[in-house]
Amino acid sequence: MTGFICIVTETLPAGLLPQIATGLGVSQAFAGQMVTAYALGSVIAAIPLTIATRGWRRRHALLLPIVGFLVFNSLTAVSSNFWLTLVARFFAGASAGLAWSLLASYARRMVEPRQQGRALALAMVGTPIALSLGVPLGTLMGSLVGWRSAFAIMSGLTLVLIAWVLAKVPDYPGQGDERRLPLSRVLVTPGVRPVLAVVMAWMLAHNLLYTYVAPFVARAGLGERVDLVLLVFGLAALAGIALTGRLVDRHLRACVLASLAAFGAVAIGFAVAGQSPAAVLAGVALWGLSFGGAATLLQTALADAAGDGADVALSMNVVAWNSAIAGGGLLGGVLLDAWGPQSFAWAVILLAGLALGIAWTARRDGFPAEARHSPTGAGH
Repeated sequence: MTGFICIVTETLPAGLLPQIATGLGVSQAFAGQMVTAYALGSVIAAIPLTIATRGWRRRHALLLPIVGFLVFNSLTAVSSNFWLTLVARFFAGASAGLAWSLLASYARRMVEPRQQGRALALAMVGTPIALSLGVPLGTLMGSLVGWRSAFAIMSGLTLVLIAWVLAKVPDYPGQGDERRLPLSRVLVTPGVRPVLAVVMAWMLAHNLLYTYVAPFVARAGLGERVDLVLLVFGLAALAGIALTGRLVDRHLRACVLASLAAFGAVAIGFAVAGQSPAAVLAGVALWGLSFGGAATLLQTALADAAGDGADVALSMNVVAWNSAIAGGGLLGGVLLDAWGPQSFAWAVILLAGLALGIAWTARRDGFPAEARHSPTGAGH
């Protein structure tokens, strides 16, 4: 549920730009910076907040960003000043940066080592649900009851989540001083940099295509059915998470390689038959299936590699992931202006091939060939 609230809070303005722009007396371009401010908050705050809270009791650390969502979504709902709204969005993003850094290791800590991958897959299920169902519902909700009410409803959901965490989520001690690895030490831990490099290449390719999915599918006559395209993607991503949850603990390396190979094959199909509606929809389904488990696979590999530095490594993942979101929008815009949407498939082929090559060579550290064993970090 925390992941769901993170994603819906991040993307809600995108579907409500006209109403927000009117309500705050700014242009839609300015209103769109609410998404930028949120992503910027995540990138800037994820690592320092994670390091600052390593010694905290884990439930207190988890509640900090959740309470942040309550405060800053409520402020967004009542603010009539655009700049105050941007500040609230920045700190909501900072809350998300800390939340994403904590969720993976928290989920892994609640179960036996042999179940950690499956637990993480279950914890990540809020993301595709939010992308496939939550965002359209939020947009509909905003159009029916107003954009301020949409953010107020998110605050109401957050109150429910706080009560749920207090009632049900087990607490754990923070890390002692002797186990707190410095940032530089975590970064040079064998396996951490290859995994982060795969995160950057894979997510850059994904976000390039996802951000500009509307002009891309318009070539196949699906410009008026972007909702259908995103629904197919979201449902396939849910299936991908379910499949990953079954396989990640025994076949992590194989899952990563197969997912990247499938994504590359989809891009080749888009390059060859990108004007066929049936081919595009089939490709989007396979794309969603291959992407659904990406967060689980990459965070599991990163936490395993980082050991006692798992929380810090996962905060680096937040920075890499959000940087790839921004980079995907930037690179896609350049490609769209220069060569049109048909160029996206070729860029994805190159990036997916790069990620596949890095994952393939990280056989000893990062994406080891053997089945997962009990890691030295992530709470055990």
